[in-house]
Amino acid sequence: MVCQPSHGQAGQAAGGSPENTDVIAPEYRDFLFGESAPVTARRPHHPTRLAAPKYVTYTGNEAAGTIVIDTHRMSLSLVLGGSALVYPIGVGREGFAWYGVEQVSRKAKWPSWTPPADMLKRRPDLPASMPGGADNPLGSRAIYLGQTLYRIHGTNEPETIGTTSSSGCFRMLNSHVDDLYDRVKIGAKVVVM
Repeated sequence: MVCQPSHGQAGQAAGGSPENTDVIAPEYRDFLFGESAPVTARRPHHPTRLAAPKYVTYTGNEAAGTIVIDTHRMSLSLVLGGSALVYPIGVGREGFAWYGVEQVSRKAKWPSWTPPADMLKRRPDLPASMPGGADNPLGSRAIYLGQTLYRIHGTNEPETIGTTSSSGCFRMLNSHVDDLYDRVKIGAKVVVM
């Protein structure tokens, strides 16, 4: 994908309000930071990327409506045609990163969270499930990718954006995932590179 800053378009997505900085309950904080990985083990990446989403010129081959996730740049782009809207994201830590093509299979507002069996084996202290809400690690919205366990979702820990700290999901600030949720359609192609 080739993206360049676009001149003359607003550099902020709908909503433009300050981010929700509520702190998640301590017993779930470890999940967000990589299941017992110390904070120093997270690889920070361009902390200034927490700026508002930006419109850029898009010269790639993907159709409008496609989501392109660049794990190395820690960015998610929604292709709009000759432009794209680029959001900063958090990505999978070492051993949990993945690449491929999926489709948006489902979307949920304030989703509930059920840790996968593998995660519960690693972290038996986690709850079997958790209802949606301010303390939920998935944040305000979740966009499910095919039949995988992976999602694009919000977080109430903005410091994890721009880091490699997840178990393979893609984290966004809540206001950013709210904006993306409203723009993306079920069946949309998602390219992870």
